[in-house]
Amino acid sequence: MSLSAKQGGVLKGMAIGAAITVVTIVVVILKGPLVLSAEAPVGDRIAFALKADAWLALWLGISVALLARHRFFTPEDIDGGGLTNATETARVLQASLQNTLEQTVLAVLLHVAWAILMPASWLAVIPAVVILFLWGRVSFLRGYRGGAPSRALGFALTFYPSVLMLILVIVRSIENWFG
Repeated sequence: MSLSAKQGGVLKGMAIGAAITVVTIVVVILKGPLVLSAEAPVGDRIAFALKADAWLALWLGISVALLARHRFFTPEDIDGGGLTNATETARVLQASLQNTLEQTVLAVLLHVAWAILMPASWLAVIPAVVILFLWGRVSFLRGYRGGAPSRALGFALTFYPSVLMLILVIVRSIENWFG
């Protein structure tokens, strides 16, 4: 089965995003700064993660504001998506907001789990993946109108850090349970 041009474009963006994710996380684990001592209590670890995640909340808020501003200044959309046939811009902003909400929830849950379960020397991964998240969200929104290939890198930079963190958190949990 051969891939369509769109599928090839998506695959390329996703592969680049996956490579950037793996390199970033591995480099930060191996060479990153020690942000908390190994003896830091769990409350300090969670606080560290949530402070970094304030940036995710900021982007989520920006996403809400972009849609709200558009609706306010666009008579066709002012009544909201439930009462109108939304304009293309409203549909794009709504889709981006929905995806951002989904990605934010997943990321925050994993960042807290990471902060609790992983070695203190690995906690610098959290701000590193927050930077990837923000880069990914900007890229996703800017590329949205260009179709799936144009937003694939942005999606990957947002989603793949969570996937890799999830895998490592699960491995660590299994080690803790059975190790």
